[in-house]
Amino acid sequence: MVDVRSQIDAVSRSLRDAQIDGEPARVQALAQEYPAAIDDVWEAATSAERIARWFLPISGDLHLGGRYQLEGNAGGEVLECAPPSDGRAEYRVTWEFGGGVSWVTVRLAEQGPERTRFELEHVAKIADVPAEMWDTFGPGATGVGWDGGLLGLALHLGAQQGSLSPAEAEAWAFTPEGRAFYRAAADGWGAAHVAAGADPETAARGADATYGFYTGQGAAE
Repeated sequence: MVDVRSQIDAVSRSLRDAQIDGEPARVQALAQEYPAAIDDVWEAATSAERIARWFLPISGDLHLGGRYQLEGNAGGEVLECAPPSDGRAEYRVTWEFGGGVSWVTVRLAEQGPERTRFELEHVAKIADVPAEMWDTFGPGATGVGWDGGLLGLALHLGAQQGSLSPAEAEAWAFTPEGRAFYRAAADGWGAAHVAAGADPETAARGADATYGFYTGQGAAE
């Protein structure tokens, strides 16, 4: 079983404005510490065999300049790749999905011999995100999906006990435990939305819509 509360509390979430090529953009960021050495976390986040065990099956060339494809999801190009050195590592890729392009950066920072901070930033130009999607869901639409990824990595690296394969994740969302996770993750992104300046009622509606999208439940269920 997943300790939903401890996993939700272990992840920091933030939302901020930025500029990409002179255009307004939003940056969503999540971070969690894992009980594993930086080399192990790097391999888990960059090896096709390991990624398939906690996220999604992936194909392509996972090297600088190569292109990748996640099964049934996004693909893109590896723009930057800096393996672990002096306690830090980083890679950056394009995230190409549904005809749009955004950018994902993963940064690792050694916190001790067997502890690593994993940070993920997802940057999208405001003009490239359908206004109706943002108005309905807010940051939870993509943020909650990334929360699921960090949970998968937590299970893979031993930060959470138990097992939940990517193939089982969709069905798990409809279990009481899964619904509790997605409710809490959606609310976490609602709180990040408020911290970034959103009206609390607007953020709450977005969190409710996000929860319903991921679980098929109404807000009160």
